[in-house]
Amino acid sequence: MKHKEILELLNEMTIEEKIGQMVQITGDVFLSEDTNSILTGPLKDLHLSKEKVYHVGSVLNIVGAEKVKKVQDEYLSKSRLKIPLLFMDDIINGYKIAFPIPIAQGCSWNPKAIEEMTEISSMESSIAGANVNFSPMVDLSRDARWGRVMESIGGEDPLLGEIYARTMVKAYQGNRLSKIGKMVSCVKHIAGYGAVEAGRDYNTVDMSEREFRQYYLPAYKSAIEAGAEMIMTSFNILNGIPSTVNKWLIQEIIRKELGFEGIIISDYGAIEETITHGYSANEKEATRNAINAGVDIDMMSGIYANHLKDLCLENQEIENKVNESVLRILTLKNKLGLFENPYGNSNVVQEKTYLMNPTNLEKAKKLTQETFVLLKNKNHVLPLQKNKKIALIGPYIDNIGITGSWSMFSDRTKNGTILDIFKEKIGKDVLYAKGCEILRQEEINKILSADGLPTVHVENESQKEQEMITSALQIAKKADVILLALGEHYKQSGEACSRSNIALPENQIQLINELYTLSKPMVLILFNGRPIELNTVEEKVNAILEVWFPGTTGAKAIVEILFGEENPSGKLTMSFPQNVGQCPVYYNHYNTGRPHHSNLRYVSRYQDIPTESFYPFGYGLSYCNFKYTDMHLNKHKMKKNETITVTVKIENQSNYAGYEVIQLYIQDLYGSVVRPVKELKAFKKAYFQSHEIKYVNFEIDIDMLKFWNDKLEYVAESGEFKVFVGGDSVNVLEEKFELLK
Repeated sequence: MKHKEILELLNEMTIEEKIGQMVQITGDVFLSEDTNSILTGPLKDLHLSKEKVYHVGSVLNIVGAEKVKKVQDEYLSKSRLKIPLLFMDDIINGYKIAFPIPIAQGCSWNPKAIEEMTEISSMESSIAGANVNFSPMVDLSRDARWGRVMESIGGEDPLLGEIYARTMVKAYQGNRLSKIGKMVSCVKHIAGYGAVEAGRDYNTVDMSEREFRQYYLPAYKSAIEAGAEMIMTSFNILNGIPSTVNKWLIQEIIRKELGFEGIIISDYGAIEETITHGYSANEKEATRNAINAGVDIDMMSGIYANHLKDLCLENQEIENKVNESVLRILTLKNKLGLFENPYGNSNVVQEKTYLMNPTNLEKAKKLTQETFVLLKNKNHVLPLQKNKKIALIGPYIDNIGITGSWSMFSDRTKNGTILDIFKEKIGKDVLYAKGCEILRQEEINKILSADGLPTVHVENESQKEQEMITSALQIAKKADVILLALGEHYKQSGEACSRSNIALPENQIQLINELYTLSKPMVLILFNGRPIELNTVEEKVNAILEVWFPGTTGAKAIVEILFGEENPSGKLTMSFPQNVGQCPVYYNHYNTGRPHHSNLRYVSRYQDIPTESFYPFGYGLSYCNFKYTDMHLNKHKMKKNETITVTVKIENQSNYAGYEVIQLYIQDLYGSVVRPVKELKAFKKAYFQSHEIKYVNFEIDIDMLKFWNDKLEYVAESGEFKVFVGGDSVNVLEEKFELLK
């Protein structure tokens, strides 16, 4: 359809039909045989009539080619102008093939790997009928208490956020949305959601404009520059105003400054929640605030559907804004080719051949292995030797629930478990004991209750718990090495999963303590959606392999890493705290006037724990042993139109081949505003043969030295800088250079 035809369609629409395009509801209403179903369930709360339902422009979380066709047909059969629905979905880390959760993907430090995962996910999703995916989430995340860090692709670093946001948007959308395998990328959440106070979901965000621009805005900016077609607002307030009705944020920053021309959609019910925030007095005012701010689509609140018409009748300017929003929505549907083919790229035949195909599963396994982070490997207990007797213990040994809390469409029954893969590797005679449940029933009941589900009472739970530990001890006594698979429940991380205790559950710690008495080497495999507190556990195990929630091929990927068939190369994108009381903790912090460099009393420190993180940003071991030496700068004075070449010698002092992520950080020693102790400015992932030596080069240019100064100008200031190169943010070589005026 040509632009002229879209304008003609817009002019033909009634005000009710226009407003309908700006409303999103759940799509299951169109699947019901009961025509009265639209008056019950969630839609009853939204106060939507049958007529309004058949005006809506998009539906939520309907996927599957046959289902999409049925919904679209039902909708179009009763739609006057036959404007097709948009199908939007939460496919956060894969559709049928669940890839590692986003925080894990970021730990690959490999944009190409993330691109490949996104392309497979996009192809699967679009074949299944999805037009829009609410991904990527590019919120900067510094606080492990916040449950949604599991969705944060860039973790605590703005550079990673920029690179990954750009990579994923381009992988989802390509250069033509109607092309097979492509879909709209809806970037979320504008803005600053990762900085919620106390790490508590939906909570307050308050920060200076400089902090916002320096750290939180870059990933959103990168996504917009990559061509993102849609942005979702966040639930939080930002400096006193809910993001969803924040004119400065949406109009001044996103629209004018960053030049975003696509669609702004609210998060689920967020417009209505501005009343609860205490910003909007009632639903009509919430509607006015949202449309004036520039929100094009109201997700699941009924606010626009019930109040926007009255506002249009009262104010021509509001109606003009409605026309602008509807034009954006119709334009996007046209880009997707939906006017010619309302079913988009959905294809029943391709669903049967492409989804979960062996080629993609094998690729998924390889990509998954890049996301694992080896945190400890004392006495080289890993890789495991097949001639050793290995005791498999823990609730995640024989568990298919390793895909994460957002993997609602994946087929978990086809995952396979660690126990299954071990039996394939070393035969059926495997030493196995569950050892404990993931959580005690009391903790599970809290989760069930929060989800509105009935709780369960277990008789003699403490007795059963002790019996499981006893059985595990008996198995472990027969083994040379103990392999423990422990961690969070998948429902302990994700949206609405903030936690003040981020240690392993007490029953799991009890199991570790009991097994520790056997004085046998122990390898801990960690399943979790956030950095967790390990200070009481680390000293009792010989090795720790962080696998997050690794997805469909996770079990096979884990076992191959454990036996050395592949070499771990992941690096942390979020710091692990010493203790939850340290949160938020992040590497690119500012110095205080009394930094903690000694045990003196009057310095910035804790009395009971170290100041530094337990495992730092960028950290991750390998079966290789990489040694960094001979760092060299080709010059130590730099003009603003010049570059400096940094060279470092890296030697793989081991018999293993593997990847290393070489990281470059810069510190601006003195500025018009205080600058962080270091900031990641570049990285390279390089493959080393055993005992290979490489000289790795980086170019420092003027853009790496820019920041938002005291006048909120984005500039580089002359003066002294430090440059650091290493395998993480702490263990680095350093040199100085000067930027001349």
